[in-house]
Amino acid sequence: METPENNSGYESAEKIILRWDSMASEEGRERMIFGTDRQEADVYLQAVDEIQRSLSSASISDCYHNVDADDQSKVNTTIQIAMARLEDEFRNILIIHTSALEIDSLFDSSTSFSSSTPTHHELEDDEDCISDDSGSSRNNLLQLHHCESSDSSTYRTSSSIREVDLMPAEAICDLQAIAMRMIAAGYLRECIQVYGSVRKSSVDSSFRKLGIEKLSIGDVQRLEWEALEGKIRRWIRAARVCVRILFASEKKLCEQIFDCVGTDIDDACFMETVKGPAIQLFNFAEAISISRRSPEKLFKILDLHDALMELLPDIEAVFDSKSSDSIRVQAAEILSRLAEAARGILSEFENAVLREPSRVPVPGGTIHPLTRYVMNYISLISDYKQTLIELIMSKPSTGSRYSGDPSTPDMEFTELEGKTPLALHLIWIIVVLQFNLDGKSKHYRDVSLAHLFMMNNVHYIVQKVKGSPELREMIGDNCLRKLTGKFRQAATSYQRATWVSVLYCLRDEGLHVSGSFSSGVSKTALRERFKTFNAMFEEVRRTQSMWLIPDGQLREELRISISEKLLPAYRSFLGRFRSHIESGKHPENYIKYSAEDLETAVLDFFEGYPAS
Repeated sequence: METPENNSGYESAEKIILRWDSMASEEGRERMIFGTDRQEADVYLQAVDEIQRSLSSASISDCYHNVDADDQSKVNTTIQIAMARLEDEFRNILIIHTSALEIDSLFDSSTSFSSSTPTHHELEDDEDCISDDSGSSRNNLLQLHHCESSDSSTYRTSSSIREVDLMPAEAICDLQAIAMRMIAAGYLRECIQVYGSVRKSSVDSSFRKLGIEKLSIGDVQRLEWEALEGKIRRWIRAARVCVRILFASEKKLCEQIFDCVGTDIDDACFMETVKGPAIQLFNFAEAISISRRSPEKLFKILDLHDALMELLPDIEAVFDSKSSDSIRVQAAEILSRLAEAARGILSEFENAVLREPSRVPVPGGTIHPLTRYVMNYISLISDYKQTLIELIMSKPSTGSRYSGDPSTPDMEFTELEGKTPLALHLIWIIVVLQFNLDGKSKHYRDVSLAHLFMMNNVHYIVQKVKGSPELREMIGDNCLRKLTGKFRQAATSYQRATWVSVLYCLRDEGLHVSGSFSSGVSKTALRERFKTFNAMFEEVRRTQSMWLIPDGQLREELRISISEKLLPAYRSFLGRFRSHIESGKHPENYIKYSAEDLETAVLDFFEGYPAS
């Protein structure tokens, strides 16, 4: 065997290697080989190849002959210098051609954020939260916050992976050439570390542009929910870009550079680059999935669930190797926990509606904030029908639910056969809401106002069901007819409680004397009857003009119904007995209203402010 000193090829290669030794050569410190011209780079690579051949030959000869230790050391030193130089060149090429993605170009503001995401999660549409008797509403169901409107931007190709070229082809060829030589010389770990550190820096820069913060699970769980809502929207947008563009493109780059070098090296470099950022990304969703459950979180949790469900096939495609199994497992487990959280929140929401403790009657018998909140909540639930149908798999048992417990309502399921579990769940929440409202109505001292309160609230429930095609389909016409019957029954009960006693004043009984219908009229009794009617009507007018029916059509229908009963009875009574009063003294003290006056007065009812 020829020793390195006698090998002219080796000597020439050694000179080239030493020329570019940054520790000993000024030229090596000031210039980068791959930053000059192709010929310089090719010459250097050929020199490295020659040194590696010499090293390989020396190793083979060493098995059969005694090789001078100095010669062996000299070759080793030269290859170390070459590898240090190639490592620097590798790093420099990566840095020169590394830049964060142009994030703004990946979004299209003309399209909606998500076809399944409502534009506004409005849970209370015009009422403030109320408190319980102690004045504290912190733990009250009604102390729930408005959800913010969904972001209007979306990833342009939101349903598929879209790889982009992160580096020009020439740079990839140079990196590939360097990597082949470093790995052949046993510098695989160094190559992977350099690659991962530079590319991870680029991924981190893209993360910052996407608004992905470095938050631990504990950090996320300590944030107020209002702050988290915005972060969840940003996370959904960012996750789509990260999985479908950023991570997918990083994987493609690794394959371009390392695929021809050796088995699994490209995957090792890919995981070195993105494992930390991927864990950081998914830790946020994991923190949400295991956070304390409360009703206001449901829709954002469902947004997260839907986004992650949509991304799961892409996650499995991008992280398809054995070494990235932990990422796939984490994503699948988060999805499962989000589903469990949603089911748990729905169950807890039922109980919260049932137990909502406020006992202070709402003024004027208007719609209770609980009714508004629950029905808007249910309407939003119907927007997520497909997701929730998949999540709610167990059907409630037939028969009566909570039967025999006086603190809970009864519900017969036998007539609801064929309903989906989600539909049964929503119907049950409405039943629970009515049960709670019925209890609240008992806190009104005026029975008439209690009936008006139930009429207003059940009518609101009916209108919300009718206003949502999805909700109406799930609730069904039979349940809707029952609800309609309940608010009409409440309206009838109100009229009976209010007007039976008023109309009773307009009867003939007790006004005639001598036991004969034709024998005469007691003017004293007649005057007293008119005075009683006037007083009762004035009291009704005074109080019920302060009561409120928010729905204009319902308000008008009830006024008409009142007028149809009151005005004919009053006209008839006035026609029969007016002359008896007008023939006496001061008739104006007794006949205070004409029929037209009563009709005008009824128009003041249910406006929520004092009568004019």
